Amino acid sequence: MPRYLERHLQALVGSLGQLYRQRMNTLLTALVIGVSLALPASLLLGLATLRQATAAWDGDARLTAYLKTDLPDADASALAGSLRKDLAGQANVTLIDRAQALAEFERSSGLGEALALLGENPLPAALVVTPEAPADEATLARLAERLHALPQVDDVQSDLDWVRRLNALLELGKRTLWAFAGLLGAGVVLVTGNTIRLAIFNRRAEIEITKLIGGTDAFIRRPFLYWGLLQGLIGGLVAVLLLIAVNAGLAGSVRTLAGLYGSTLRLATPGFFGSLGLLLLGGGLGLVGAALAVGRHLREIEPT
Repeated sequence: MPRYLERHLQALVGSLGQLYRQRMNTLLTALVIGVSLALPASLLLGLATLRQATAAWDGDARLTAYLKTDLPDADASALAGSLRKDLAGQANVTLIDRAQALAEFERSSGLGEALALLGENPLPAALVVTPEAPADEATLARLAERLHALPQVDDVQSDLDWVRRLNALLELGKRTLWAFAGLLGAGVVLVTGNTIRLAIFNRRAEIEITKLIGGTDAFIRRPFLYWGLLQGLIGGLVAVLLLIAVNAGLAGSVRTLAGLYGSTLRLATPGFFGSLGLLLLGGGLGLVGAALAVGRHLREIEPT
């Protein structure tokens, strides 16, 4: 085995021994790192789950054209037939007359008795226009303009309007979350750096003796760097376990809720590469924190 590999192996084994001897402090530090990594990761997975839901809704876009309330049912039926011919092969047109609209509203709202006091049906007829193929926003906008131009139409609403608003909120949440994750990452670096700083001070006499007998800064620095790396890796493993526990605890409730709405929505999971990324991220942040602490405090220790 080459000499430098042997030295790295010795430093790695020595760092493992130090972590084991201080296993309570190691566990507490790993929990802090794990929670700091798991919190933004779980929120990102939540956003990914909502993205999946809105992507499914995007493919089921439709337009609802509300007709004028004084339009006779016969004219509404004639308009629906005319649109079916004009949009043949492009979209399906369904007429919901005033009686159907009132019956649906009574069934969904439970306000049948209150509506009966009005004496007349206040709801307009509506035309539901559903593209035969998944349509983009530009296609839906052109179709909405075409419906708006009809003199019998009072208003046109797109089912995607609220989805677009939700997507905008999700994008804002994602940007805010990345900033939040950056702050937590900085916190991981500080926690690891502080742990290494305390370790350097506790081993000050040992470091001074090592320098007196000719030990280089690289030789002294190496165990502390491995210490920070291992702490970060353990923290990343804790984060993965926390995500698995959260997913297992919420998966059943999400399946039940999705089933009530006839959806196949499932919670997003980190998967193999996501879990590996958390481990590497934890190790990298731990290594950075250790490097910063060692680089600063090791220069302050000189044999007297």
